[in-house]
Amino acid sequence: MSAHGRTATASAMPEPKRSSGPDDAEGEQAALDLLASGTLEVEGRLVDASNATLYCTIRTTGRKTAKDAGAQVACVYKPIAGERPLWDFPNGTLAGREVAAYTLSRAAGWDVVPPTVMRDGPFGPGMCQLWIDYDTDVDLIALSRRADHVGLRDMAVFDAVINNADRKIGHLLPVADGHLYGCDHGVCFAEDYKLRTVLWQWRGKTLPRRCVEALRRLQAQFAEGDLAAELAPLLTASEITATKIRIDKLLKHRVHPFPPADWPAMPWPPY
Repeated sequence: MSAHGRTATASAMPEPKRSSGPDDAEGEQAALDLLASGTLEVEGRLVDASNATLYCTIRTTGRKTAKDAGAQVACVYKPIAGERPLWDFPNGTLAGREVAAYTLSRAAGWDVVPPTVMRDGPFGPGMCQLWIDYDTDVDLIALSRRADHVGLRDMAVFDAVINNADRKIGHLLPVADGHLYGCDHGVCFAEDYKLRTVLWQWRGKTLPRRCVEALRRLQAQFAEGDLAAELAPLLTASEITATKIRIDKLLKHRVHPFPPADWPAMPWPPY
């Protein structure tokens, strides 16, 4: 995640390593290991966020070598205790949905969510996600309207799978190498159709072959039981079943979904 809003910093801090995302599978696993077991220190709060969203540094624990002495990376920590209650999502479940979104993105091969784990922290258990520095030269509003961006279209399909109820423009994180990440996936995986997004430019259009292949990967992993087992600690059984049904429907019809008829199609504010 990267901040588009204001950050309140508690004190001066050593500059953490910024990230544009892992380079390969080994880097991905290293980031997950660090997020899960590194020493977490809160440095500030993103004050424009609806829920408690804390900017942190994280470093390796135990004995350091000369090579990694003092090394640290930036991350975002969202404690469950800081979640604002929502009428349509059970209390204390938003952090789990963030981790579930990462799990599904990685399983499909989309990699649209930065490495994310569930862990304990200074304010109790919560989600911890690698901080992504987005490319500030990119016009996010113009990006959100593009119909020729491969990563953006993949994200639209990903959002349909996780039933994202809050895909705003400010949740897009393009990085310098051209890859596109997204953040803030706490209000996803509802059983009822609640897709609310700024990415409706492909509604009704045929899914690209690469998206069909990604959906087949997800379908196969659900059939084998591995993906459902990974999601079980994060979502309810009925939410997992609803996710499988959405994947099956997308593969059956092979078109991008249309906006819901009885639910706002766009988040507000859209940014």
